[in-house]
Amino acid sequence: MKRSRFTEAQIFGILKEAEAGLSVAEIGRKFNISDATYYNWKSKYGGMTLNELKRLKELEEENRKLKEIVAEQSLDIKCLKALSKKNF
Repeated sequence: MKRSRFTEAQIFGILKEAEAGLSVAEIGRKFNISDATYYNWKSKYGGMTLNELKRLKELEEENRKLKEIVAEQSLDIKCLKALSKKNF
């Protein structure tokens, strides 16, 4: 996945400037981003606070780890079933 030039904190700052009254075209020129990038960020981060975003990232990481654990357990169960069929 391509890494962004901007951190989440910087993106929130840019979105705050837009809420303060700068036009999208002015923001694009000031930060060298396209209108599409601005609107993508607005759809993704709009209405969130920085704390909510940090919490969301933590939850996504926890969810990823839990899914990995479930996948490993599922594989272990399948292996044990296959071994028990061969032994009996």
